[in-house]
Amino acid sequence: MMNKWYDPLCRRCPRLVHYLELVRADNPQYFCQPVPPFGDAEATLLVVGLAPGKHGANASGRPFTGDHAGRLLYQMLYEFGYSSAPSSNPGDNLVLSGCRITNAVKCLPPENKPIAREINACRDYLVNELRAIPVGGVVLALGRLAHDSVIRAESEKIKDKPFRHAETYELAGNRHLVSSYHCSRYNTQTRRLTEAMFREVFRIVRQLVDQANAA
Repeated sequence: MMNKWYDPLCRRCPRLVHYLELVRADNPQYFCQPVPPFGDAEATLLVVGLAPGKHGANASGRPFTGDHAGRLLYQMLYEFGYSSAPSSNPGDNLVLSGCRITNAVKCLPPENKPIAREINACRDYLVNELRAIPVGGVVLALGRLAHDSVIRAESEKIKDKPFRHAETYELAGNRHLVSSYHCSRYNTQTRRLTEAMFREVFRIVRQLVDQANAA
């Protein structure tokens, strides 16, 4: 399935290809390629971020690994039974169970801001990955852009399912979308997203997954 979710040789977006070349020149030890999804291929929970961080996933080659953005995410994944460890670092042996993490855009964008045509160019990978989520499964979107990309990938209208923190929407196949503010350094330091708020999002996710597993 991975070849439908991710192409390590993808060159669809010239701006991103050029930017990766610049970053690689300054940081030859960095991954600096499209970052693949990470986790359980048969996951019931799919976590969708926006794009790799420059000194995180773009460096380590694993989503939300190596910078501040993953700190709170992996802590919650551990607390709620999806991760083998509460923190993530390059080169560790962390394993996800029942969960997979991906990004709406697989390549590092300048200033962490992909443009619309780049998000659109990467969407078929997300479409295929969403199709792999089983009946009753859950998609957790981190941030508005990830939320919007999931909605479009599901051929739904954003006006009917707008981004709201801790909101739950039904998707086709008796699946659910739960959205949250992104666990970025800015959001956590300004307390737009607190640990308690993120824990409540994961409580909702866990409840939905458990209901699906019990059905």
